[in-house]
Amino acid sequence: MSSSLNERTAVRELGERSMNEMHEIDTARKRYEFKKMLERLAAKEGSGTELISLYIPPDKQISDVTAQLRDEFGQCANIKSKQTRTNVQSAISSILSRLKYYKRPPEHGMAIFCGTINIGGDRTDLQCEIIEPPEPLNLYMYRCSSKFELEPLQEMLEEKNVFGLIVIDRREAYIGFLRGNRIEPVSGVTSTVPGKQRKGGQSSVRFQRLRLIAINDYYKKVGERASDIFLSEKDFFERFKGVLIGGPTPTKEEFADGGYLHHELQKRIIGLFDVAYTNESGLAELVDAAADTLKGMEVVREKAIMNRFLQELVRDEGNATYGEENVRKNLELGAIDTLLLSEKLRRTRLRIACPNGDYHEERTVRIEPGRSVGDLELGTCPHDGAPLFVEKEVDIIDELTELADRSSTSVEIISDDFEEGSMLSTAFGGIAAILRYRTGY
Repeated sequence: MSSSLNERTAVRELGERSMNEMHEIDTARKRYEFKKMLERLAAKEGSGTELISLYIPPDKQISDVTAQLRDEFGQCANIKSKQTRTNVQSAISSILSRLKYYKRPPEHGMAIFCGTINIGGDRTDLQCEIIEPPEPLNLYMYRCSSKFELEPLQEMLEEKNVFGLIVIDRREAYIGFLRGNRIEPVSGVTSTVPGKQRKGGQSSVRFQRLRLIAINDYYKKVGERASDIFLSEKDFFERFKGVLIGGPTPTKEEFADGGYLHHELQKRIIGLFDVAYTNESGLAELVDAAADTLKGMEVVREKAIMNRFLQELVRDEGNATYGEENVRKNLELGAIDTLLLSEKLRRTRLRIACPNGDYHEERTVRIEPGRSVGDLELGTCPHDGAPLFVEKEVDIIDELTELADRSSTSVEIISDDFEEGSMLSTAFGGIAAILRYRTGY
């Protein structure tokens, strides 16, 4: 009976863990798509103040919005430039035509970006995009500019869980933040505490007293600097989850127990950890030492995945590979256990064809922000010399993820905000994999 209960408990826990992992993966993919979309919008430019950014919160009446837009349409008659007047009125008309399909805003509200975009070569194109944000909008905004106003959406990419980091010994200290995947160094403090060896002529008692005063003053200085930095964090009470303190014994214990931090921070100390370095590099060591405490945080999970990949890579007969070509071959064989893709990967997979139907190929290209597939020189068909055209285009992360799903391969989109994640982007081309078995690719 007990054995059966234990088995059911283990199965339930395994299921819960799998669901949590799937949620984390799904969240990472949505975050990547949202970030990529904002980059694309940020690259668009108009002439003058022709681009309209419209933010509609979930509790705003659509009828009120359309009434303001009609009023703005009338006000456009005062714009001196005929081209600007025409383009702004066209954008307003395009937004109004789209709002007809909404009785009320979506659950989180909506953001509309519309205007005449410069697409190069003195060419323009009226473009309109409606976005349902991942979090509720809390403002109503109508703005015309030469660029789209994206700050309210970009703020949604900011990490919601923030930890304060302090590494300290009696020579120096360093203060920083852990924001999701990113370790952010902020400020260092050096001490004037004298060494343990006293100068000649000083009594040992007086020397020890002066040394203790210097240590106390140093701890106060570190505590005040850390308190100023941490308490100035935006939305402190909602986002700031706690303080991690690293250093040798007994320094970190003396600092933590001495009440040198502001009382709001003092009660948020969540762990003391042994670290060897107390300069900027000590912050990363502190995060590694606190891995069990931070379990579930993205940075810890992604570090563990990258370390597993690197360990496999250096092993004889290790089950790891990297590079687009090798990864594609292993995906075709169904040999990949975990596909690792850099969040910085900005490439597009194209299917290129001849209009006469006698030739096609696939290429992976990087398209610079503000450019499009139409700006590429595709060449001519090797059979009949006809100009090649793009039959299909897809983001490479979407394409590789779809291939991975066919063989039940897990996909991890890795941030480059920590050392191992940056290595995936710079040293391995942003594409790597942990294999189920070795294939030779």
